[in-house]
Amino acid sequence: MPVSYSPYISALSIYPVKGMRGTTVRRAAAEFCGLQGDRRWMVVDADGVFLTQRELPVLARIIPTMTSVGLMLKCDGDEIQVTRPPVISCDVTVHVWRDDVPAQDAGNTVADWLSERLKRRVRLVYLHDPDARRTDPHYAPTRPPVSFADGFPLLITTTASLDDLNRRMDTPVPMTRFRPNITVSGCSAWSEDTWRLVRIGTCLIRVVKSCARCAVTLVDQTTGGKPTPREPLRTLATFRRARRGVMFGQNAIILRKGTIRVNDPVELLEIAPAALDS
Repeated sequence: MPVSYSPYISALSIYPVKGMRGTTVRRAAAEFCGLQGDRRWMVVDADGVFLTQRELPVLARIIPTMTSVGLMLKCDGDEIQVTRPPVISCDVTVHVWRDDVPAQDAGNTVADWLSERLKRRVRLVYLHDPDARRTDPHYAPTRPPVSFADGFPLLITTTASLDDLNRRMDTPVPMTRFRPNITVSGCSAWSEDTWRLVRIGTCLIRVVKSCARCAVTLVDQTTGGKPTPREPLRTLATFRRARRGVMFGQNAIILRKGTIRVNDPVELLEIAPAALDS
């Protein structure tokens, strides 16, 4: 179906550790479980339950960088090298929402380093095999794998929708508040509500549901603070409220793997009437 705009990728982001600072990249390999390196590590409490900025906004101040052997974590001028656990049988079971997932513990040294900065006893775990966790079959009948992301391999947002949201607020917020993997420009505001099947580079991507937003959007992704404690959720609720919450962005799965790059065109293969609460 012809459209009057030409969408393209304006930014790509990965989040090596769930809940920590994101990293922008110019290109990324899109695997069935998500962008390569995205949310393969996670912080858990003493019971193995996942922790994010919902409980610990200070996670935003920790900057993870992927290395050839694992991770480098930096926070307030201090840093620590983390070695990826060896490929052996997984030694812990962690909990992400309703999923119990086998994972590998990264050891006491980094656990102590993180616990000191987060003021809470925590551990760091690694997901060696993303096939161990699967996407909700209600939205993805083929049940593709998913990393430690909340529920889906990809989150897609658009700059036009952010611009429209910011026009409605006294103080604008940056896109980092929404922690997307793929940011698209060159389209109209909220047009992503209608996208169903898109092609980016060699990748084929199925858009499956709109994304309900939580308290993480209140957190400044540089400081870990909440400068405007009720925004942007308060404004989103005035015009983007649906049965499952207030919506911004679209969750997606990857049907065909490949490499995607900043400035790649986004080809819309299927669109449908907007379904805000799909």
